[in-house]
Amino acid sequence: MADWKRFRDEQMPVAARFAYFDHAAVAPLTRRAADAITQFATDATTLGDTVWPQWARRTEEVRATAAALLNARPDEVALVPNTTAGINLVAEGFPWRSGDNVVVPSNEFPSNLFPWLNLASQGVETRQVAPRGAELALDDIFAAVNERTRLIAVSWVGYATGWRIDVEELVTRAHERGVYVFLDAIQGLGMFPLDMRAVPVDFLAADGHKWLLGPEGAGLFFLQQKHLDLLRPLNVGWHSVPKAADFSQAKFEPKAAAQRYEGGSQNMVGMLGLGASLDVLTEYGAGPNSTTIAEQLLAVTDEACARLIAAGAEIVSQRAAPAHNSAIVSFQLPGQESAAVRQRLWAQDVILSVRHNWLRIAPHVYTNTEDLTRLISALS
Repeated sequence: MADWKRFRDEQMPVAARFAYFDHAAVAPLTRRAADAITQFATDATTLGDTVWPQWARRTEEVRATAAALLNARPDEVALVPNTTAGINLVAEGFPWRSGDNVVVPSNEFPSNLFPWLNLASQGVETRQVAPRGAELALDDIFAAVNERTRLIAVSWVGYATGWRIDVEELVTRAHERGVYVFLDAIQGLGMFPLDMRAVPVDFLAADGHKWLLGPEGAGLFFLQQKHLDLLRPLNVGWHSVPKAADFSQAKFEPKAAAQRYEGGSQNMVGMLGLGASLDVLTEYGAGPNSTTIAEQLLAVTDEACARLIAAGAEIVSQRAAPAHNSAIVSFQLPGQESAAVRQRLWAQDVILSVRHNWLRIAPHVYTNTEDLTRLISALS
């Protein structure tokens, strides 16, 4: 059984001061990530590019670790600045035809809505599907699918409600109709397992600065290897070709791998920080077929919901269907304005967010009963 107290004590210095419930916004770094970033800064300052080959090797190790998290091949993973970059690789690179459409929930985070709406100039329709309160029903998504639907773009976990979709059912039903699936995984990756061989999501993107406990500006993009030539290469540069170090070549032949989308110089310091946190999470059970982290997160949020209800809060997130629960819980305090409550809690070092005028908590595996007690006390 994982030792979450050890995880907290050894890897999460933030817990010394804060009851931190904001991992769905920007997570604190693990100590190991901070050490990796500090070492990079020291080396870059004192050694310059003499250690560049070492950084490059480590970056490829990070790619391999990220691929293992998904049971994917390293050549199916591109290291990108953020989720938005990955989404736009699909939105702008996909072979659309005028009259095609993409189906998207209407309550998506803007980064998984605007790139699709931006396709209107190409004659591509964005069909928005309204949720049923906190629930996003797959039947409603597929009711919007027709013979011109090319792709469904959806978040694994809703950023505001915490609703978790059934990815396997989504992919199965979409592929039966000849429709591709793009998964915005930023609020699920690191929390829940996903095996890309067993559940063949076509495209996926996720940033590292939430549940993966990495720095901002370091994320990943995945596509099934068979789709490599489906997308028109975007953001191409010297790093996009097989002989990347041969700067004299004039012929553009992209790599036969997802690295073709990485273009120019990488955010190596960010990727080294992300890789350090991925190593920690892997040691504590993160993987394509492991539920260790998911079980802990759901146990923490179940306890949080019980204590919030006892304190008079109204839970907005849907918690009656456990298969759709996540580590995001939104709630309201009757008669109180959420922004004012958040400000009061931050003054007491209890950190959470407000989304859609709801208070939102997003604990992690190191969150303990003391943190929950501080939350309830501050609310009251």
